[in-house]
Amino acid sequence: MKRTLLALFWRDITLARRVGGGGVMGVVFFLSLVTVVPFAIGPDLNLLSRIGPAILWIAALLSGLLGLDRLFQADEEDGSLDLFRLSPAPLELVVLVKCAAHWCVTGLPLVLAAPLFGLMLALDGPALGGVTLSLLVGTPALTFLGAIGAALTVSLRRGGLLLSILVIPLAVPVLIFGVSAATAAGGGTMPFLTPFLVLCALSLAAIALSPFAAAAALRSAGE
Repeated sequence: MKRTLLALFWRDITLARRVGGGGVMGVVFFLSLVTVVPFAIGPDLNLLSRIGPAILWIAALLSGLLGLDRLFQADEEDGSLDLFRLSPAPLELVVLVKCAAHWCVTGLPLVLAAPLFGLMLALDGPALGGVTLSLLVGTPALTFLGAIGAALTVSLRRGGLLLSILVIPLAVPVLIFGVSAATAAGGGTMPFLTPFLVLCALSLAAIALSPFAAAAALRSAGE
């Protein structure tokens, strides 16, 4: 079973790279949002540094939604999802592995790009470190929560808009504590550890519970 899941992980990584790299598209969209906001707000560096963590987190959330509709839909179209349902490996583990591969392709590049883009928003060293660390801990939660929406819309041809409507309310707590942790690291009024630990708990809860919810939705879609 371990070999099967590992093969599935590398299969999803390879397919994502061949299709065109959802990670590249996510980083480009991330850069576009971060670039446009300073033009809209103006040259006030103090204001940019205050709202910079929120801008980066919102950009990461929206960028992460780009490829979520294809998380299970491609497997549904080519029949692989039926094989996953009949596989000896539990469907929950299949969902877990696919989400991990999706995060490596789409979420990890955003985390690596965040310090560079943070410089465009006049963030200092501690703020850059706080944003990067909070994204590293929080983006897996966004991916796994998005898997629930992807599973619910797997049978829809163009379910991207519906998926966003389903996922964004679930992601609001992650967004709140992610921004709070990043802001605290840059010199906010609250200690960094408090929102950061809550963010860690939210990610762990999403990783633990989302595969079961997504797997139940996929089984329901196959009936």
